[in-house]
Amino acid sequence: MSTATSTRTNTNNQTADRVVLKDPRHAYARPPFDKQKAMPMPGSTDKMTPSPDHGEDSYQGSGKLKGLNALITGADSGIGRAIAICYAREGANVTINYLSEQNDAHQTAEIAKQSGVNVSVIGGDLREESFCNDLVAQSIDEHGGIDILVNNAAYQETADQIEEFSTDLFDRIFKTNVYAPFWLSKAVMKRLPPGGSIINTVSIQGYDPSPYLLPYASTKSAMLGMTKALAQMAMERGIRVNAVAPGPVWTPLIPGSMPAEKFQQFGDNTVFGRPAQPIELAPLFVWLASTDATYVTGEVFGCTGGRSPV
Repeated sequence: MSTATSTRTNTNNQTADRVVLKDPRHAYARPPFDKQKAMPMPGSTDKMTPSPDHGEDSYQGSGKLKGLNALITGADSGIGRAIAICYAREGANVTINYLSEQNDAHQTAEIAKQSGVNVSVIGGDLREESFCNDLVAQSIDEHGGIDILVNNAAYQETADQIEEFSTDLFDRIFKTNVYAPFWLSKAVMKRLPPGGSIINTVSIQGYDPSPYLLPYASTKSAMLGMTKALAQMAMERGIRVNAVAPGPVWTPLIPGSMPAEKFQQFGDNTVFGRPAQPIELAPLFVWLASTDATYVTGEVFGCTGGRSPV
């Protein structure tokens, strides 16, 4: 499992394998970013400049998830797309869930299929409990079971004052970011085998909330509590529940939900001076789903660019 390239050197100036180290400050694009074309939420990968890196050309699997079945929400783009690609290259069959960006979802599926695994694409609104139940049932039907649930889909909008956040918007964000993971986790709990995993995408916003993201930050705080509480319940069945907490990540959610003055400098407040690319987080999701993490549950792993000791 590596995104690095290699050269061949040794102390005798003879050929030998050696990983090429990257300066993390300059490994990927840095702000200021170009103005993005206006796009409705949840946003499209094809309209982003620069295009996010999901590991399409770099990630090489090693069979860590061979033969397992994974359901990933919000897998059409961003972190979800990177997880789907990495899981497929590790040998897992993948269900890609998306809300509305059908083209992005099918692009992800085509890349994942190149690994020779089974891939299904299921669109629908996670704010409906009935759809969450159907999504789990259909994923199990198409792949013959489920071993991994990744609750990754999320929604956000920004505002400067609390009065600008309507009740309808607050409800939408909570339904997507909190209710859906609850419904999906509930639906899979009796279907996951001992050793199976639920992995939640939380956020640095759950620890260090930004006022302009008040509803979103509130949902991520809620998901931290859900992760830790559910981990104790789930271990009675041998199921592990963990979370990954990203900092700023270059995904369509950013230009799709933030004003230009915020996304043009997006990520410059990290110690790297840049946001993460989706592929920089996905290997954490691979590890958490694999047998390498058998003694890990109820944990939250930060990938925040040095901003917070998550």
